[in-house]
Amino acid sequence: MFDSFPDGVSERLDRPTYHAELGRIYSSGIGFLNKLERGQHFQERGFPSWEAFAGGDWERALSLADERREDYAREIRRASDLGVTHRRLRVVEFPVTPYVQWELHVLRVRVDVGDAIKVIDARDIAGIEQHHPVPEVVILGDVVMYEVVYDEDGNAAGAHRYTDSSLIRETNAGFDALYERGEGFYDFFDREIVPLAPPRGAGAATGRGG
Repeated sequence: MFDSFPDGVSERLDRPTYHAELGRIYSSGIGFLNKLERGQHFQERGFPSWEAFAGGDWERALSLADERREDYAREIRRASDLGVTHRRLRVVEFPVTPYVQWELHVLRVRVDVGDAIKVIDARDIAGIEQHHPVPEVVILGDVVMYEVVYDEDGNAAGAHRYTDSSLIRETNAGFDALYERGEGFYDFFDREIVPLAPPRGAGAATGRGG
């Protein structure tokens, strides 16, 4: 699974170019968007909830996340209008990192308004990751695939763009297989995330991992 991905040919895009292109292609009739998230530590500067989390204000971070509810609902409605099906799979390592603990609270708001998100325990894909981790990708139909890239501090820094149709099909098949194995979001969240105490120092650990 994902065997061809490490050798795939790609073009590096800076962050503004990536976002502009993704928005253009997203609106062009792609049919579906699949997102696989693997990293366990990121920074999301400019996102108020993350800024509160990074500053150690856990309650405000959760409150600000909930305030995005209508924005996320609009995204889902727009996707429906465009005929785009969204699916996201979040890989989670244990012990859960502060970043992932925070992010899953944000994703819960998305799930509440209809986003199709599942979670998979990293231990359940250890056999697949013997040689390399599963890729951090956004797949837009059969048109294009982006591997999101980050700098050493975990800040989003653009993407690698892949357009080889066979590689996109293979990677998407891998996504489909893992998504099928994934656990329902609420089941995972209620069992593994709700009992956790607020993370110490909130965003203290912010370098990229996994």
